[in-house]
Amino acid sequence: MAESAIRKAFIERATKETQIKLALDLDGAGRAGVRTGVGFMDHMLTLFAVHGFFDLDIAATGDVEVDDHHTVEDVGICLGMAFAQALGDKSGICRYGHAYVPMDETLARVCVDCSNRPYLHYQVPVSEAKIGAFDPPLAKEFLRAFALHAGLTLHVDLLHGENGHHILEAVFKALARALAIAVSPHPKVVGQLSSKGVL
Repeated sequence: MAESAIRKAFIERATKETQIKLALDLDGAGRAGVRTGVGFMDHMLTLFAVHGFFDLDIAATGDVEVDDHHTVEDVGICLGMAFAQALGDKSGICRYGHAYVPMDETLARVCVDCSNRPYLHYQVPVSEAKIGAFDPPLAKEFLRAFALHAGLTLHVDLLHGENGHHILEAVFKALARALAIAVSPHPKVVGQLSSKGVL
């Protein structure tokens, strides 16, 4: 990957359910401006940007009067599209990354492969029916949409934890750290890191 490669993306997506504008810089400083209309997702995506050192700006509106599902899933779609666009053909990157992140009683593990073979394994039980106003199962929907549109193989596991907020916060921080490693340039990689020569 050339030293001067600009790894940025801008995604604009409008449906009858959501309108989203998203800007991403993989080589940022962790600056975040996130306004989705879903407070808990704003919190998760802000810390995702901070701990991954990604610059991320999201402005989204959606039919939250129905519920938060469409907004959360569509933001995942757009973030995945942005990663795919910013990485291009994925030349020169480490490709793999993993992170263990603790938060108080919680320990989460995320492993990622920028493989062009989308897959999500998600083993994150949360006992609370709600975290504030947020439905915890929506985190899985977000990550499925993100992995699919970014072309990621993504494994997310809760090793232990009790508090739902802590659990999902650890997951998003671990996702950020794992991705920061996976998308970082590797000095020995020329082209795509694959024995097949192509991802």
